[in-house]
Amino acid sequence: MTTAGMAPALPRGGRIEIEHVSKTYQAGSGTVEALRDATLSVRTGEFVSLLGPSGCGKSTLLMIAVGLVPPTSGRVLLDGRLVGGPQTDVGIVFQDPVLLDWRRVVDNVMLQVEARKLPQDEYRNRALELLRRIGLGGFERAYPFELSGGMRQRVSICRALIHDPPLLVMDEPFGALDALSRDQAMIDLQQIWSANRKTVLFVTHHVPEAVFLSDHVVMMTPRPGRIDRVLRIDLPRPRRLKMRAAPAFAAYVEEILGVLQSWGVLVEEPEDGVPGQGRWPSPLRRE
Repeated sequence: MTTAGMAPALPRGGRIEIEHVSKTYQAGSGTVEALRDATLSVRTGEFVSLLGPSGCGKSTLLMIAVGLVPPTSGRVLLDGRLVGGPQTDVGIVFQDPVLLDWRRVVDNVMLQVEARKLPQDEYRNRALELLRRIGLGGFERAYPFELSGGMRQRVSICRALIHDPPLLVMDEPFGALDALSRDQAMIDLQQIWSANRKTVLFVTHHVPEAVFLSDHVVMMTPRPGRIDRVLRIDLPRPRRLKMRAAPAFAAYVEEILGVLQSWGVLVEEPEDGVPGQGRWPSPLRRE
């Protein structure tokens, strides 16, 4: 896919094929069906978000895609190869940055290099460049406790990218950030993605975030999670924060919220006083 306003990408892999994947967990004396018959194709270089209510299996599907959790049935292919266990050529970012407090910023980024026994000098220069590109130039020798939450999460993104993986998976990486930090994190991530067009599989509950970042938004139903629809986000790149006020952006947000409301995930008290007839979710609550 080539998006208006950007040069064609030159990706080198990261294509994902998820075929009829289901997952059932043992829970005490019973079972919990987390996923049911999920099928999804993500092309090389695409940014795809998984969006749905809590407990719908988004994170489970993400972990199955990179081999950290086995499916109960179905299969996943990465660049045509069957995923049968944990994949090494992948970058993973979680909601918690998981930084080592006793290591400086650049040394936290270098953890992957040490674990993979890659050339220290070569990759240290790459780590410094990644930090500079994401706005952390000058903080290379700081400790994690000296950074804000948003800055710590940027360090974790650099650590995930240091070995130049073709696929980046992100499990609600900005969920714990305040609104301003989240906006900056979205801008930073878009800039990094635009520079190399890695395939990104991104889990979020945040509708505007999904629309702002994504080529496609995958909507997952309440548990057991099923892929209900894949919405293409046809907005020009690079995307600016002011775009969120544009009618086209608002239309995507309204469409997604409308689907969530039709599932009963979002409920409001309508102006006419008839329960269940409202359109916009304010306030939010779960049934």
